[in-house]
Amino acid sequence: MTSNPLAKRTISDEQRRHALLIWDYHQMHHQVRACDAAIGLGSHDLGVASFAAELYQSQLFPVLVFSGGNSPTTAARFPRGEAVHYRERALELGVPADAILLEPNAANTGQNITLSRQVLAEAGIEAKSVLLISKPYMERRAYATARKVWEEVEVVCASEPLEFDDYIDTIGDESLVVDMLVGDLQRVIEYPKLGYAIEQDVPGDVHDAYEALLRAGFDSRLLAT
Repeated sequence: MTSNPLAKRTISDEQRRHALLIWDYHQMHHQVRACDAAIGLGSHDLGVASFAAELYQSQLFPVLVFSGGNSPTTAARFPRGEAVHYRERALELGVPADAILLEPNAANTGQNITLSRQVLAEAGIEAKSVLLISKPYMERRAYATARKVWEEVEVVCASEPLEFDDYIDTIGDESLVVDMLVGDLQRVIEYPKLGYAIEQDVPGDVHDAYEALLRAGFDSRLLAT
């Protein structure tokens, strides 16, 4: 009898503990406050757009850039591009069209921020502070990238306030979520060496958890070598 390669993998209690350490590390735990502008970072997670709409309605920023084209992991879900689908979701939730700027070309986080900065400048907006809105486990990578490519702006990170198990429920595959956590941590570690981001301190217990999950085969979202 052969196993089904598409079957969802169940994670053990120990692997869950490791994943929770990494989940918490990825979040910056910033105090969300008013900023000159916000950037919703494109991904597979439409919750980014929903949370951005909620923050806009809380009057935390006057203008919102949605940034993102397509990637292999989002093309099927968002065929018109991440930013376009995010904008449509925000409009559904009551954000006025004139408060939304569109950046539909970015293919990575550095481009999300650099191209969004250009879009803001072209609209006559000189932002001294920016609220970066991302999926929960992308906060730290977004922060490290922004500090590299837009050094002078003050960065505040925010994401939908979900617990780990709640986020798994939104994705529907706990093993895939662990793969994504591991993949993002690899990027936090490796991207500074490539000049893409500033270095972030990785506590020993978080690094040990990362290595344990790698050994256990949670590697589908690693950088190509």
